[in-house]
Amino acid sequence: MRKTSIAGLVLAVALGLAAAGCAGQQARQENEQLRAQVSTLQKENADLKSQLEQMTTVRDGLVKDNEELRAENENLKSRKAPAKAAKR
Repeated sequence: MRKTSIAGLVLAVALGLAAAGCAGQQARQENEQLRAQVSTLQKENADLKSQLEQMTTVRDGLVKDNEELRAENENLKSRKAPAKAAKR
């Protein structure tokens, strides 16, 4: 009876260690996959930040151009207004 109990205990321990080993290997694989995903997302984030900086620079340039064109438009309108008044 003792031999059967000891054999059962040894078998249970062996199965437990095997299951734990599989779970550990699965966890390692999942960890590697998550690290790869994090690396990919970090690269994508850096690319997006770079694009944002470039677009912000372009936008600022366009805003400046727009302001200059509006000022030029107002200047041209103010020059034409007295000319129209003089023709009447």
